[in-house]
Amino acid sequence: MEEVLHALVEGAPFSFINIAVLAFALAIIAERLVFILTRYRVNTEEFMGQIRKLVQAGNVDRAIKLCEAAPLPLLQVVKSGLTQVNRGEDAIIATMDEKMSDVLPNLEKRIGWLWTLANLATLIGLLGTVKGLIGAFKSVSDPGMDAQTKQQILTGSIAEAMWNTFLGLLIAVICMAAHLLLNSMAQKHKHAMEKAAQKLENLLTIRRQG
Repeated sequence: MEEVLHALVEGAPFSFINIAVLAFALAIIAERLVFILTRYRVNTEEFMGQIRKLVQAGNVDRAIKLCEAAPLPLLQVVKSGLTQVNRGEDAIIATMDEKMSDVLPNLEKRIGWLWTLANLATLIGLLGTVKGLIGAFKSVSDPGMDAQTKQQILTGSIAEAMWNTFLGLLIAVICMAAHLLLNSMAQKHKHAMEKAAQKLENLLTIRRQG
């Protein structure tokens, strides 16, 4: 911890700005992980298997009650289609599409911010690097400064530049890796939801056709 604090002090003030960026990014990552892992924890194949059995047995009301077991997005989409079972294929599709447009933005919310924060952290680190290099060049070019003082300022300025570069790139890597992970999770659940909606549409269409 002492080494980390020493590095932050050497890279100040931009190092502390980047720490704030990192804290914000970690908050987004934690919130998105908790949201996706709790709201999209349904086993889609198993759930749709239960729905298929109930619909094929004519127990649409029980299928709707099964969807009301938890306020989860997939269950809401399926329920929206089941409630329109007697109104025709177009009503089923329109209702499920409308519900999908309501729940999908919440799935992908704030994930894109991580890419922006990665770029921001890199630029903040670059500013700290440039500031440190400017201090280094000024110390070298000052004729009225003794050699020992020049050496101390030069060492401190280079350390400031390098620590800012390191911190900016580290935060950028964390944000980009988290973006890739969360985006892949979001796309996986999005495709699963779209697939479930398509399966339900086909199931209800076949049911109406006898």
